[in-house]
Amino acid sequence: MPAARIRDLPPSAVKAALDAHEIILVDVREPAEFAAERIHGAVNFPLSTFDPAALPKAGDRLIVFQCGSGKRSGMAVERCQAAGHDIDAHLAGGIMAWKAQRLPTVTLDTATGGVRDAR
Repeated sequence: MPAARIRDLPPSAVKAALDAHEIILVDVREPAEFAAERIHGAVNFPLSTFDPAALPKAGDRLIVFQCGSGKRSGMAVERCQAAGHDIDAHLAGGIMAWKAQRLPTVTLDTATGGVRDAR
């Protein structure tokens, strides 16, 4: 089997594409990680139970994977390609790179259980 083709998208490109509704951002971290902090608009499909066939229908939008640092999102791309899906993009550096660019996230307020926007 050939090596996976993985496109590393920088945080700025992912943010612009999210804002333009051109992508579906799929966060492959575990539910507790997703609940604690996430990128607004991302959907959660944990890698531990990942099934490429269960991904949302993207229509004319691109599916882009995201995790904490970029490792698990790259693995999700590989799994999709092995299953015959033409998906090749992920957020390079994951949410850590996103936050390093001071892009907004949604966090869980542990004192109240509510969510809040953060930078």
